[in-house]
Amino acid sequence: MKKISIAICLLLISAFALQSCEDMDDNAVPVNDFIWKGLNLYYLWQPEIPNLADDRFGNQGELNAFLQSYSSPEALFNSLLYVDPTNPAKSDRFSVLVSDYNVLEATLQGVAKSNGVEFGLVYTDASQTSIFGYVRYILPDSDASTKDIQRGDIFYAVNGTPLTPSNYRSLLAADTYTLNLADYNDGTITPNGEEVSLTKFQYGEDPVYFADVVYNEGGKTIGYLMYNGFFSSYDNELNTAFGNLAAQGVNELVLDLRYNGGGSVRTATYLASMITGQFEGQLLAKEQWNPKLQDYFENNNPNALVNNFAGALNDGTGINHLNLNKVYILTTGSTASASELIINCLKPYIDVVQIGTTTIGKNAGSVTLYDSADFSKNDVDPSHRYAMQPLVLKIVNKNNFGDYEEGISPDIEMPEDYDNLGEIGNPSEPLLATAISQITANGRMMPQQPGREHKIFKTSKTMQPFGDEMYIEEVPQNLGHLVKELP
Repeated sequence: MKKISIAICLLLISAFALQSCEDMDDNAVPVNDFIWKGLNLYYLWQPEIPNLADDRFGNQGELNAFLQSYSSPEALFNSLLYVDPTNPAKSDRFSVLVSDYNVLEATLQGVAKSNGVEFGLVYTDASQTSIFGYVRYILPDSDASTKDIQRGDIFYAVNGTPLTPSNYRSLLAADTYTLNLADYNDGTITPNGEEVSLTKFQYGEDPVYFADVVYNEGGKTIGYLMYNGFFSSYDNELNTAFGNLAAQGVNELVLDLRYNGGGSVRTATYLASMITGQFEGQLLAKEQWNPKLQDYFENNNPNALVNNFAGALNDGTGINHLNLNKVYILTTGSTASASELIINCLKPYIDVVQIGTTTIGKNAGSVTLYDSADFSKNDVDPSHRYAMQPLVLKIVNKNNFGDYEEGISPDIEMPEDYDNLGEIGNPSEPLLATAISQITANGRMMPQQPGREHKIFKTSKTMQPFGDEMYIEEVPQNLGHLVKELP
C-alpha cells in the first residue's frame, strides 16, 4: 500500500512538472510580451532590429521561448534598441523602459524631487577625470531659494567628496546633501571653504522662468523669455506670458532655451504659434514613423502626420501671439528635442538667429506605451506598472529637413562664461547682451571675451529620467488591430 501511495505521488509530481513546462511554453512573461509587441508595432527602427521583424517568430510559442531567455524586462528592452555601428550619434540614446508609469507621467510634466538647484556638471579639463558643478538657476519656493546659493556658484564636492564621473550620481541622488563650494578663475577651481546643505522635496517646475521687457529704446521693445521645459500642464502659463509681452508692445524677442531639454510636441507647436501668429493653419512640422505605420497613416489618416501652427490651446483658449518675422534663440549643449524643433521648424518661415553653442541633436520623438490592447492607458494590465517611452517618430520641418543628430550649430558662437554667468533677465548677462546688441546695433556685436569652454558632462535635468525627451501626448487611437498576433 505504501509503495502504491509513493507511486501515485511520483505520478502526480511528474504530471504537475509537465503541466508547468507546458504553461511556460504557452504563456509569455506578460511584461516581456508587452515590450516586444509594443516595439514591433511602434519602434522607429523596427525594420533594422532582426528580433523585431514581423516574420522573426513562427508562432507564439517561439516568441515565448525568446522572451523567457532574458533575465529581466530591462535586459530584453535594451537588447532591442538600435545601435548605429558607424555613428554613435545616430544610435538610440533616449528610449526608456520604466517600472512605474506614475513616476514617468509626473516627470514628463516637470514634477520630481528637487532641492531647487538646477545645475550643470562639466569636465574640469581635457583629461575628463574630474568634474565640477555650476548653478544655472534656482527654482522659486524651493529649499535652495531659502539658502545662500545662487546662479553662478561653483561646487566641486558633495559632503566633502570631490565629484568624479563615477561617483556623481550616488552623491547627488541623495535627498539631503551638502555642496562644497569653490571659486573659479580662468579654468582653475579653488575650494573656498563655503558649503550649503540642501534637502529635496516633490516639486513641480513652472518652465516659464522669466518673461519681461528688457529693453525699450529707439522703437525697439525687446522681450526676453527664459523657457526651461515644454510641459503641457503649463501651456496656459506660457500663453499668459506671451499675452503680457504683447500688451507691452514687444516687437523683438529673445527666446532663451539654453537649459531646455524639450518635452511636448504639441506645446512646441503652441510656442511657435505664439512667436508668430501669421501662419495659423499652415504646416509647422511633419512626423515620420516606421514604414508600416507611415504607410498606414498615409493611406488612412494623413492628418495625423502633420503639426500645424495653432490658433488656440487644447482647452480652446485663444493663443496670444507676437506676429514676429525674426527671433533670437539662446542655446547650449543642453538644448534638445522640442527646443530643436522650434529652431528647425521656424526657419522656413522666419529668420532665426541662434546664439550660444551647438545643441544636443535629438530629432526623434517618443510616446508612452502602456500594457493594454492598444497600448493606451485604457484597460491597462493591473498586475504591474511597467511602461515604455520608446522613440517612435522623427520630426522634420516644412522642407523635410530634420537631419541634425549631431546638433544645430549657432550663428553666433558664445559659450557660457563660468567667471561671469550673469543674472537671468539682466541686459548685461553675456548671452542676452549679445542678442540685444544684434537687435539694436544692426548686427554689430558688442566686444565680448568668451570664457573658457568646458565640455558638458551631465545636468540636473539629464540626471532625471526623461530630462531631454520630445514626446507626443497620447498613443495614436484605433491601432489595436495592427498589433502583431501570432498563432
